[in-house]
Amino acid sequence: MKRFRSLLFLIVLSFVFVLVGCVENPSSKEASGEGETDAPSVEKGDKVVNIGYSGPLSGPAAYYGERTLNGLKLAVEEINNNGGFEVDGETYKFKLISLDDKYLPNETAANAKRLLQENQTPIIFSPHSGGIQAMQVFNEQENFLIGAYTSEPNVTETGNSLTVRIPPRYDGYMEPFTEYTMENFGKKIAALPTSSQYGKDWTETLLPFWKEKGGEVVYESSIDFAKDTDFFTIVTNALKKDPDVLFIGGPSEPTAKVAKQARELGFEGGFIVMDQAKLDEMKNVTESYETFEGAVGVVPLIESDYPGTPQFIEKYREEYGEDPGSEAGFHYVATYVFMEAMKAAGTVDDSKAIRENIQKGLDNLPEDKQVYVIPEIEDDGGFKTELRVAAVKNGEIVSINVED
Repeated sequence: MKRFRSLLFLIVLSFVFVLVGCVENPSSKEASGEGETDAPSVEKGDKVVNIGYSGPLSGPAAYYGERTLNGLKLAVEEINNNGGFEVDGETYKFKLISLDDKYLPNETAANAKRLLQENQTPIIFSPHSGGIQAMQVFNEQENFLIGAYTSEPNVTETGNSLTVRIPPRYDGYMEPFTEYTMENFGKKIAALPTSSQYGKDWTETLLPFWKEKGGEVVYESSIDFAKDTDFFTIVTNALKKDPDVLFIGGPSEPTAKVAKQARELGFEGGFIVMDQAKLDEMKNVTESYETFEGAVGVVPLIESDYPGTPQFIEKYREEYGEDPGSEAGFHYVATYVFMEAMKAAGTVDDSKAIRENIQKGLDNLPEDKQVYVIPEIEDDGGFKTELRVAAVKNGEIVSINVED
């Protein structure tokens, strides 16, 4: 009898554990940034369109991931609060579902499958090339659009018919970045970019170009920001080769820490900052541009003068209490472009038809939503945007002229 009671107790206890395991921990979900935007207030007859997002919402790239997601959230909430949008006589509102992929391509692919199966998302945004390429393996078969926030040319050069690359391709930065740093600092470069696929691709493009222009690569390595938090050893090894320029990049926060470490070790040269890192966001780490004197990178959004930029900056500051970066601005614009493309296509779920109407989406984009001016989508599926380059000089951001 005692044995029977013990067995019964264990069975009941196991059942309790199963029930507890089925209860979702809201705090962990909130910490990772995963979740959904508030369910839109739907009037009688209104419908909802789900759009997906998979990006780094935890770990060292979380700062970057959260700000890409913020741009989407701001656009979605704004569209919904203004009554939604009309397609083929029906009124629709957006619901945004975001999942954390920890910057891992395999997680991005798994998240995309989940978004499709559970939410039937016609569009899934991703802010890193590895994740985008992982989704490209099956997105045409599964019939969903990829909102690709990466300047990696390969994601559109592969001919994937349902990929839209949002920012400018990075190979346009090679010449102005190289010319500026060679002219101002010298021809010896040491490479310390992120070890992600994006960092590898940037390196494989920049270093041959640097050599072609008469430069010398004195040190080449990379940093795994998912694992490394102290950069003393790798930066020391690079500086032993006496470089004039350091090539650095990845998410803004750890990239700033690499530059800071280099200055603390006595480096007085310039920096080439790959476009994922933003100079103004790097400044937030050090509280001044002094550390990044001589750095060349992309123009911060807050230094831009597009028609919709001032309104967007004001709204973003009000919502999030900080300045927006280009990743937030581009996602905000892209959401409106996709919405206008749906309206022009007369459908919210036919991804091919939406893609075919992206140019009309750009043409119909209201001026006050033009945080960036994007005149056209090129044949390869990439937005054509004016290339703008900046450098840090005397502790301030200065624009550098770039010839078309």
